[in-house]
Amino acid sequence: MHFHWVENGSAYPIAGQPLPVRPAIDALYQRALLRTDYRALADVQRRFAAALASGDVRITSAAGTDLRFRAGGRPVNLQDGDASQARAAAGKVLIDKEIELPAGAIRVAPIEETVEGVIAFPPSQWDGRPVEGLKLRLSKGRVVEVTAASGKDAVEDEMQKAGDAGRAFREFALGFNPLLAVPSRAPWIPYYGYGAGVVRLSLGDNSELGGAVVSTGSRPAYVRWNFFTDLTVAVGGTVWVRAGALL
Repeated sequence: MHFHWVENGSAYPIAGQPLPVRPAIDALYQRALLRTDYRALADVQRRFAAALASGDVRITSAAGTDLRFRAGGRPVNLQDGDASQARAAAGKVLIDKEIELPAGAIRVAPIEETVEGVIAFPPSQWDGRPVEGLKLRLSKGRVVEVTAASGKDAVEDEMQKAGDAGRAFREFALGFNPLLAVPSRAPWIPYYGYGAGVVRLSLGDNSELGGAVVSTGSRPAYVRWNFFTDLTVAVGGTVWVRAGALL
């Protein structure tokens, strides 16, 4: 059972917005842990997982993201708070045995060769340096072009240090817990993006998710989580998230 709380950097800032003080983070997590409707959370996650199995995914944004992929038969990890022995015994991949509290996200490694398109980033940091206006173009699951208004060298340096996995698409994750959603005032990203409508488009090793990308250029394995709060997510033509709001 994973219970990182605030000790492992679970809270992420939004560009230009400070993180709240620790007691406020703690209080929000407590509320989510104690008041989540776990039955409803599991139900919507299962419905989304079923859609992923049969539909193409398209992710877009006003900033320029336009990414497509298929999950097909890849295992979909449901972080619905169920840490029972029966659940663990039925796990298909490593992270099925790692249950997070607070709960809220689904996670999947898409079929690598189906990942095509562009990811447009908010202001971010790569190799310890600021990057603005970053866009990554991917083909067959790999970054094939990097453009940025500033900081492109930092992106290239981080990917180079990471080895082969540095340019590989790792994971799609979508948050479903309304009690961990990004606050409308003084916004920040609670608990690893497990809140409703938050998307993670990650790079790096995805072997723990049942994917085919194995990190060989760095130890520990290279993983980069990228959080987005403004994306539209459609599966098989059905829109599940519009501009960061879970429908």
